Amino acid sequence: MPSLYFDHNATTFVAPEVASLYFSALTEVAGNASSVHRAGQTAKQHLESGRRTVAAWLRAAPQELVFTSGGTESNNLALLGLVRNLPRPSKHVVTTAIEHPSVLEPCRQLEREGVDVSYVTPGPEGIIAPESILREIRPTTVLVSVMHANNETGTLQPLAEIAERTHRLGQQGIYLHSDGVQAFGKTGADVVQLGIDLYSLSGHKIFAPKGIGALFVRKGTPLKGIQFGGRHERERRAGTENVPGVMALAEAARLCTGPGNEAAALRDRFEQEILAAVPDVTVNGSLMMRLPNTSNLLFSGASGEALVIALDMKGIAVSSGSACSSGSVEPSHVLLAMGLTPAEARSSVRFSFGRYNTAEEVDILMEAVISAVRQLRRHMQKERSLVAV
Repeated sequence: MPSLYFDHNATTFVAPEVASLYFSALTEVAGNASSVHRAGQTAKQHLESGRRTVAAWLRAAPQELVFTSGGTESNNLALLGLVRNLPRPSKHVVTTAIEHPSVLEPCRQLEREGVDVSYVTPGPEGIIAPESILREIRPTTVLVSVMHANNETGTLQPLAEIAERTHRLGQQGIYLHSDGVQAFGKTGADVVQLGIDLYSLSGHKIFAPKGIGALFVRKGTPLKGIQFGGRHERERRAGTENVPGVMALAEAARLCTGPGNEAAALRDRFEQEILAAVPDVTVNGSLMMRLPNTSNLLFSGASGEALVIALDMKGIAVSSGSACSSGSVEPSHVLLAMGLTPAEARSSVRFSFGRYNTAEEVDILMEAVISAVRQLRRHMQKERSLVAV
């Protein structure tokens, strides 16, 4: 890890308590949870204990939880496993233009299979209005997929209202999925209160190892597995369960205490100081409806990618967008959907704080950002002057 890490929305390191449990499990819980011998049954006990812990965090029944390899698999399983299994001659899905690629790409695959998909755009703050979802509902609509919190801006969506109004309109014939990968562990994720049918989460966003995640599937939701070879996870996800990963995920969930007030305090102080010290800086997304740890800032007249590199050279990790598209030269599809120009999107940087960041680290970050932005702007002004000559 860099000496200063402010890219927790991309991934987190493994918390010390989680790492200790995980490494012990790798050597001490060696059995296959499907085996009938003692080692297998010990693994089975740990698997189900972890299931109960994570399910309780969601206020779900343990049997409603399917363990996966992470958020991408959970999202693919939710969309493909539900829509393909519905026996309708024509099907329609409603999602948003600001979803993670692990939702957008399965939707495009469904389109190739003959399913109609509508992509709803957000308002300028990145919020999806429930009315914009309802306008897209058709008699053939089978699924609505709206992320809980955006990975780039941290904007929270009015999921409970969308679910209540969608279910009322569809008379329970429409299922609601939410990509909760960024929200789980950072804000409330009560699936009963939210009124959703499917909810995806991933361990590596909450200080658990990479390679473990889960999908909540409400009882009665007609989802079938999309991979074959075993009857694991109540025939919804074939493959030997990652028991050490489940144990680590459960421990990481246990360590989550809900809304990150400490991270919010650091984030808010960071934003206030940057906005006061640097002109022409704008916060992308809602100031009220967002995760407590996320700040996406538009630095007009400076390259976001150059700022990321400049900070990296000082041992500070931040991001110019989604880690899954960091190799792309295209501007953020999320920021474009919110109405930013390509130039504005390329001048934006995401700062995502975590539970182990300190006030002293934020002081160093602020000083580095202020210095780097001023230097980058002077450089860009000099380049413009040379071009003009």
